[in-house]
Amino acid sequence: EGSETSRGVAGRGRLCSDRIGGINMLSSSVFRQGMASALSLRSVAPMARSLRIASSAATASFPSPAGLRPVAPAFARGMAYDIAKRQEGALDVGGGMGGTSGVSKRTDRRCTLVLEDGSVYSGQSFGSEISVSGEVVFNTGMVGYVENLTDPSYRGQLLVSTYPLLGNYGVPVSPEDELGLPAGMESERIQTTAVICQDYSHVPSHWNSGKSLSQWLKENNVPGMYGVDTRALTKKLRVHGSMKGKIVMDEDVPLRDPNQLNLVAEVSTSVPRTYGSGDIHILAVDCGIKYNIIRSLVAKGIKLTVVPWNWDIKKERYDGLFISNGPGDPAMCEETVANLRWALEQDVPIFGICLGNQLLARAAGCKTYKLKFGNRGHNQPVKDLLTDKVYITPQNHGYAVDHSDLPHEWKPYFVNINDVTNEGLVHTTKPFFSVQFHPEASGGPEDTGFLFQKFIDKAREYKRFGKADSVYQTGPVYRNKKILILGSGGLMIGQAGEFDYSGSQAIKALKEEGCETILVNSNIATVQTARGVADKVYFLPVTVGFVEQIIEKERPDGITLSFGGQTALNVGVALWNEGILQRYGVKVLGTPVSTIIAAEDRDIFKEKLEEIGEKLAPSIACENIPDSMEAARTIGYPVIVRAAFALGGLGSGFAYSEDELAELLPVAFSTSPQVLVEKSIKGWKEAEYEVVRDMSDNCVTVCNMENFDPMGIHTGESIVVAPSQTLSNDEYHMLRTAAVKVIRHLGIIGECNIQ
Repeated sequence: EGSETSRGVAGRGRLCSDRIGGINMLSSSVFRQGMASALSLRSVAPMARSLRIASSAATASFPSPAGLRPVAPAFARGMAYDIAKRQEGALDVGGGMGGTSGVSKRTDRRCTLVLEDGSVYSGQSFGSEISVSGEVVFNTGMVGYVENLTDPSYRGQLLVSTYPLLGNYGVPVSPEDELGLPAGMESERIQTTAVICQDYSHVPSHWNSGKSLSQWLKENNVPGMYGVDTRALTKKLRVHGSMKGKIVMDEDVPLRDPNQLNLVAEVSTSVPRTYGSGDIHILAVDCGIKYNIIRSLVAKGIKLTVVPWNWDIKKERYDGLFISNGPGDPAMCEETVANLRWALEQDVPIFGICLGNQLLARAAGCKTYKLKFGNRGHNQPVKDLLTDKVYITPQNHGYAVDHSDLPHEWKPYFVNINDVTNEGLVHTTKPFFSVQFHPEASGGPEDTGFLFQKFIDKAREYKRFGKADSVYQTGPVYRNKKILILGSGGLMIGQAGEFDYSGSQAIKALKEEGCETILVNSNIATVQTARGVADKVYFLPVTVGFVEQIIEKERPDGITLSFGGQTALNVGVALWNEGILQRYGVKVLGTPVSTIIAAEDRDIFKEKLEEIGEKLAPSIACENIPDSMEAARTIGYPVIVRAAFALGGLGSGFAYSEDELAELLPVAFSTSPQVLVEKSIKGWKEAEYEVVRDMSDNCVTVCNMENFDPMGIHTGESIVVAPSQTLSNDEYHMLRTAAVKVIRHLGIIGECNIQ
């Protein structure tokens, strides 16, 4: 019955996979929402009973591959549980069974968004059914709605999500952490006045979901509105700027501008609070401090005292002064600014974040101004003007510092690449600095978390010597003139045309840099070998012998190995191992050969991951069949055999017994001199990140993908959804941070995919 039902759901436009015998496996959220639309409520109870029966004997009833046997009963039990709970009325779906994410909307009440220019947007309620007003702003983050809603910097604002779907992973269970702060939250309650989205998922899909977003909003008496054309709304806000607005339900309310209020006084602590312990004492001025800032500072092994926004800091003894983020206009915090003017006359290190950047700037004599629509999201690129490195940062601010006329001894620290607004200040002689973005993340990328350590190091330096140096420092560019590109060669199915494309783009980029380009590629039927693309083309096989002859004749300054698939990588490694590149002084551009070897050699790759504390399945690298058989006995079946230096997983596979392994190993060793025998994680959720890194260590994740299929389906054949749909902010950025950490540790330069 589960199989028949899922086919019916698929017929209504749902995705499904039929790779697991008689049961079509669906993601739980897709199945649950599809079940609600495919069945009438009257048919739920019989269906639940039949699924309970199926769950008790799923393995016997539905034939499936051995490696996926545990999946079927758990899947059936989950379906039976959800359906039964719905029939009993015990499963809160936050607005009836309905929502734009696949089910009826009839039970959700209508509501209206009215902007100050008279624009009206209709939608439906999924939160508290009250009328509210405030400033309408938008956030571009794909994940992190829980963190955004509890961020005190959003006080008084109606938050529009440009990402079309909210509620998809629910609201997490949030027990207190070791500091007594609710895990996953940025304050003790929802701070936004309301939240607006295009689509709301009434049935969340996440292992740690404790309640629906709708339920949480109602508990906090905060309205939620969906069914709004947020694309049109965001375009209006970008053109006209952030606007006053109101959500109207039963009673009308007047428009109001929250920036005319002292919002900082509303969100700041009323009494000092102390967290952590250590020999370094940091005093934090709470202007609306996010809980993850507290966690990030205390994690450095220090004692942190958080004081109210207008606290008299002159009477305190501390080794470092921190000024937090917060809501509203910095001009409303003159008491804080007055205290900071005194602090700038001292030598104690100072670090400010977001509003803290603006308050420190005003104390130094700078001006601040209101941005047209602000910067709110998780993907804002900022450039470090001291190192020329670029970071992707989370941001949430509507005001900025005017750095066009800075006081003496102050310099811009970071600048926003998109709109060239100020993203930080630094004093050239004293240990004072600030940033406009959020290095503590939550939500958003964690790339700039090192700034907390930089601040603590300065505080430690001050405590030891009674003074500390400024973080202000400057400091190179090797330019190649003639570059040899190892081309794509024959386009096999595994390589497809992607290396022809990437190689032609590499040639184009090198020519734009003023380099002479020399291409070796035996395939005449490619874009990169067309007339006018490369300066010179050698129609020769990409082999060590031919490439050495070309190097001897052309004497290139550099060579690229990353644009010709596995063939070019293997030839590049051989050129290096035989000393040919060193003999002719050819610099490898992009990923170094040592990194290619580390990434391709399964044993070295495992060691590299262990060096940085990244978790991985138990595995043993082997170079012959007897050792491989013994490794499997040590690890325990089932195992996966991964062939090294192989294209597209060639020669790899799963083994559930010694007999299966004995059949698999000869095939694996016929394609590779080495295999990795690894504990099987078949059936786990799989995610992928596309990562790009340059020689200056700038690193960005272009996108992430969530595999619809479980582990065990080769990613080339797997259905993927981009971006991910069921990862929370913590999971999304935990995986992103791990991907960036691995790529940096390996030293990859260029693009790569990490799964």
